[in-house]
Amino acid sequence: MEIERALTRITYLSTRARQHERLMALAGVPLDRAAVALLRQIADSEPLRPGELAQRLGVEASHVTRTVQQLQRSGYVTRVPDPDDRRAQRIELTDVGRAAVDRVRDAGARGMQLALNGWEPEELRQLATLFHRMVDDFLTYAVEDEPGQEPAETAPPASRAG
Repeated sequence: MEIERALTRITYLSTRARQHERLMALAGVPLDRAAVALLRQIADSEPLRPGELAQRLGVEASHVTRTVQQLQRSGYVTRVPDPDDRRAQRIELTDVGRAAVDRVRDAGARGMQLALNGWEPEELRQLATLFHRMVDDFLTYAVEDEPGQEPAETAPPASRAG
């Protein structure tokens, strides 16, 4: 029960529009939350098909298609041929997109460092490890909970240490 309450509080804090606008201003990146989530997902994996992105983000494919189109027009992503199926395309970050993700992550990290400056390095490593484990378990449960679905292979996080 306490974990659920803490997650609710974290979700509220992280999804507030004002918080997103502040982060985007600090990063100098004029993107909405959906676009940032998509860019982060692409940055953490090899180029993916739009359907794979939708699955990983837990949204409808049409939502990803619209966001990708906006990001492509703005120069943040590009479409590249799928090496496994030349008829299909994958979405890849451009240099502009990678720089935007880096700025967003840097701004977010600075905020976390200020908020967690009283924590010991080992506590931060443990927290990161447990968060990643929890998210992986949630993703596995969410897929297994859907009738007729196989557990999805999720890309391992870039780093499990904080």
